[in-house]
Amino acid sequence: MARKKQYIEEEVIDKAMNLFWKNGYENTSMQMLEKEMGINKFSIYASFGNKHGVFIESLKSYKAKTKTMFDKFKNATGGVEDIKQFFYDSVAICHKEGNQKGCLVTNTYNEFSESEDEVVNNQMTSFMDNLKKLFIEKLKMDSSKDEETVLKEANFLVLAKHGLAAASRVNNKKEIEDYIEMTFKNI
Repeated sequence: MARKKQYIEEEVIDKAMNLFWKNGYENTSMQMLEKEMGINKFSIYASFGNKHGVFIESLKSYKAKTKTMFDKFKNATGGVEDIKQFFYDSVAICHKEGNQKGCLVTNTYNEFSESEDEVVNNQMTSFMDNLKKLFIEKLKMDSSKDEETVLKEANFLVLAKHGLAAASRVNNKKEIEDYIEMTFKNI
């Protein structure tokens, strides 16, 4: 007879997500996951397959936690000001209790940029493509911008968002605000 799980998957994945967010995939060991999640290796393997399975579920959890912010951004109609607000909102996530600094997706994107892990790379590519598409959509609200300018600005903003995620790990609030304000000076 199968044993009943003594834990709630969503709760242990949240703990794992924060560990991956803090340390990255490679620097997170199974022993660290066991300790943080409060379950043994057998339970991890039984529920998630392996460390990679835990990581994929962590990325899904992060995506679910940021859905409200993305929905707000997607549904906004203020153009460039919406992008700027999105930058502020994305930094605010880091300051919620229990969250790590930076962006789990950006951290993962950087860590897996040279990896052949198709599952993670597909998730990261999908996320970045969606983000760029939203930037383009908001930039096109300014009818004075031609297609080439919109694309250049969208590319710039994707890179600026990566920079913001990295900066939010180490810089103070004033420096982050200055970074965001300067990013939008010429957009």
